[in-house]
Amino acid sequence: MARLTLPCDEATIRALKVGDFVELSGRMITGRDSAHHWLVKEFRQEVAPYMQGSVIYHVGPVVKKHEDGRYSFVAAGPTTSAREEPYQADVIGRYGLRGVIGKGGMGPKTLAGLKEHGAVYFHAIGGAAQVLAEAVTRVETVFQLAEFGVPEALWVIEVKDFPVVVTMDSHGNSLHAEVDAASKARLDALLGLAG
Repeated sequence: MARLTLPCDEATIRALKVGDFVELSGRMITGRDSAHHWLVKEFRQEVAPYMQGSVIYHVGPVVKKHEDGRYSFVAAGPTTSAREEPYQADVIGRYGLRGVIGKGGMGPKTLAGLKEHGAVYFHAIGGAAQVLAEAVTRVETVFQLAEFGVPEALWVIEVKDFPVVVTMDSHGNSLHAEVDAASKARLDALLGLAG
């Protein structure tokens, strides 16, 4: 298993391949639908330093606010990434991201963006929201909380040993595309449609 500290450089990311298990430590930022719309509408200078060389996590966390004003993550399971397909490659290129975390993979536009900019897609385990939240050691700050609400806000978090697997790499490989093609071929064979 590889261990990766965020932020990181392009060479480190380009060394990763589909199938690599990785534990992430360091800073990342969360972002779902509202965040991606906001990030592509115009360049957000206030958020950019937190994204450079880091990853964006597709998650709608459950967050607890403590009496002293601190926040902590209670649940942090990945959400489906496909919704961000229209925007993800642009966000990666514009903000210098080195990765995306989510579940279910992404499409050809994002795959091309990963290859062009030197980034990867990390698949996180669905159904393990509380376990993944335990890897979040600190909430550093949050953007757009009042405007978007807790699940859609951009949370800047510190993580330690956050477990993921590379399922789309910077060399044009996608485990999701491979599984789709194999599944279609198997279905065609079962239905007698194969040539």
